[in-house]
Amino acid sequence: MDLYELITKYKSEGTSLVLVTVTEKTGDGPVEVGKKMLVTEHNEAFGTVGGGALEYNAREECKNIFISRESFGEKYLLNEGKVIKDTKTLPMVCGGVVKLFYEYIGPMEYIYIFGAGHVGQALTNILKTMNFHVTVIDGREHVYNKFSGSDIKILSPFAQYIEDSGLRKNSFVVVCTPSHKYDYNVVNKIIEKEIELKYLGMLCSPQKLSSYLDKTYEKYGKDINLKNFYSPIGIDLGGGSPEEIAISITAEILAVKNNKSGHVHMRRSSSNGKYNYWED
Repeated sequence: MDLYELITKYKSEGTSLVLVTVTEKTGDGPVEVGKKMLVTEHNEAFGTVGGGALEYNAREECKNIFISRESFGEKYLLNEGKVIKDTKTLPMVCGGVVKLFYEYIGPMEYIYIFGAGHVGQALTNILKTMNFHVTVIDGREHVYNKFSGSDIKILSPFAQYIEDSGLRKNSFVVVCTPSHKYDYNVVNKIIEKEIELKYLGMLCSPQKLSSYLDKTYEKYGKDINLKNFYSPIGIDLGGGSPEEIAISITAEILAVKNNKSGHVHMRRSSSNGKYNYWED
């Protein structure tokens, strides 16, 4: 299987990749322009950009790219002890200069939606207009069968999915199940397993949230970190239809993803002063 077939295969599985390509070469070096190496987020590698310190450094750089998810090029001097401006020196003796281009291939974020109902469907429709990988979980077969558009669709009891499969570190999670009981079970399972997320949003009224927090603090103590918990969910845009709620949630996800501040989040505008849990 060639590299492009592997890219297609891994993309269909939701696996992030970095394609490393030799774009320039002057002087002596162990590789020619056009050579490529494909690296997966699981640190598998296919192809080569020359081996030795150059390839080792490239694979180490890929680890950072899976965090930043940004593409870029970098020059390397293959001559230990010498320095060239804007070029990284590697412990090699070839003497040439090689430029590698690192191309991130994969979603900008991984998003899990617990609940395949009206809001879950509307939210998926919007998110999939962008480069997000969306997994939807629901245990109701009749709802599951009607749902469409996600990258992955899982028929499973909500919290049981987390127990069985876990969640990606630093992913985004939206909880919009048909029952507050199921919502709470999902959020509590994430708390119990201490899963690190960029965003955990729960569809909930201010009254229900207050009741949930009472029980949560009683069960887990006041020291739990809810900084990345957003409930009531979304940016305060107004409107109560599934589509309007989905736009509000998407706007909040984008604000968190892009580190934007100054927006009026529902968790803040709905606060009654009893709990500003994100500041605890």
